[in-house]
Amino acid sequence: MAASGESDPEGLCGPERAGAGGLALLGLAPSAPSCPHGPALLFVKTSQGREEGRRFYACSACRDRKDCNFFQWEDEKVSETRLAAREEYNRNHRPSFTHRQNVERYKNFVLLPLSKRRFCQECQQLLLPAEWEKHSNHQFLCDISTVQLKSPSQLLYPLENKKTNAQYLFAGRSCQFLLDLIIDLGFRRVLSVGTPRLHEMIQSKASQEEDFKVRSLLLDIDFRYSQFYTEDEFCHYNMFNHYFFGGKAARETCRKFLYQDNGERVIMVTDPPFGGLVEALASSFKKLMAMWKETEKEGQDNQEMPMFWIFPYFFESRILEFFPSFTMMDYQVDYDNHALYKHGKTGRRQSPVRIFTNLTPSMIVLPVEEGYRFCTICQRYVSSGNQHCEICNSCTSKDGRQWKHCVLCNKCVKPSWFHCNNCNCCTLSNHTCEKTDAGCFVCGTAGHKRSTCPSLSCTRAACQADKKQRQKTLKRIKMGICKRSLMKHAIFFRKKVKNKKKKQ
Repeated sequence: MAASGESDPEGLCGPERAGAGGLALLGLAPSAPSCPHGPALLFVKTSQGREEGRRFYACSACRDRKDCNFFQWEDEKVSETRLAAREEYNRNHRPSFTHRQNVERYKNFVLLPLSKRRFCQECQQLLLPAEWEKHSNHQFLCDISTVQLKSPSQLLYPLENKKTNAQYLFAGRSCQFLLDLIIDLGFRRVLSVGTPRLHEMIQSKASQEEDFKVRSLLLDIDFRYSQFYTEDEFCHYNMFNHYFFGGKAARETCRKFLYQDNGERVIMVTDPPFGGLVEALASSFKKLMAMWKETEKEGQDNQEMPMFWIFPYFFESRILEFFPSFTMMDYQVDYDNHALYKHGKTGRRQSPVRIFTNLTPSMIVLPVEEGYRFCTICQRYVSSGNQHCEICNSCTSKDGRQWKHCVLCNKCVKPSWFHCNNCNCCTLSNHTCEKTDAGCFVCGTAGHKRSTCPSLSCTRAACQADKKQRQKTLKRIKMGICKRSLMKHAIFFRKKVKNKKKKQ
């Protein structure tokens, strides 16, 4: 998962998916306001699949307001003063150097002797000798070698916000497998969307081996990579809103790269943050596919741009919702800097990350030495624990374990699941039943839970009215007590005055 993530919001004309409750993504509006991460996305709160409340704009890349607190109602009239302040804020959050300036700095940096090559760990920046004094109080690395410069993903600190830019980097095993697969399939150009480690492996091999013909273009939201790659090798890009920070020049760089000159085939490989919105990602990927199709020659109108989307298996239904032609492969992708997503673990500890692709499944050859085998019935490679179910007529396991068939559910389920007669489906043995004989706690009707009860709003209103009535009663009682106390005090004071007068 890269910065926008080597992984841990087609313009949308309506809610792509409104769930039982929560937020629905409406897409990217033509006149959307911008934050430092580019144009904001339009959202709306939903309940029971219907819009509730006002529509609003929020940051496309950051789902946590702590990372980017941009917010604006869709129908809000923003003053000129506030617009000017927003523009100033966006300008102040731009990188210190442009991409072109970083390229020039890199050229000067590589000319320095090894003893004068320094990298500021605090600022994550290559330093030229004239800048040492400014960073004198910072921690820095010395003697930066050419090998380190060719492997920036190992030199830079990984960003680890799961929702924004989870930068879990491919392990060497997975990275090498992907590159070998790409070469075997005959692709010579790789659009690396949020996959910096794959990009740098391709760049490194291309500089060392004369007969290595594969080329790569990295699209990533992590601008730090602009220090190491030219404008033809890296584009600052937000995959949640299809935004090129470099404007038309960067977009044209991407378009030219996608053009299949001399029959060179192109494939897109992407590894977004697992906490990212699938709707927003799918929208951007479709736009990249459309850009590729524009460069294609006639006679290929029905083809899709070949693609590897690397994502956890439990997002399968969501990905297929937007890309019905995709198939999930059984290959387990692992990462260097993730505690759980490691190769070789068994049971539930196995990496849940898979490869989704629109290529023919039989073409994706998985390594037999790692336990994968070819199923002649399914015509694809599967993990050793993924046994073919004769009833389902498919290799049904998603997580690498052998699944079991439930006759009542008429499908295969996880080995730890059991059929619940109350829920009428397979689930964990210690679950809480959603459907019980007693029905909903609010209205008593079966078929829904208390949280989604249509009568809940009425009940809440009644409770609130009752609460207000109690508060009024308590207020009257308190006022009554205060009045009685004041009256007693006044009577006591009068008696005291009368007694003084009698004494006189």
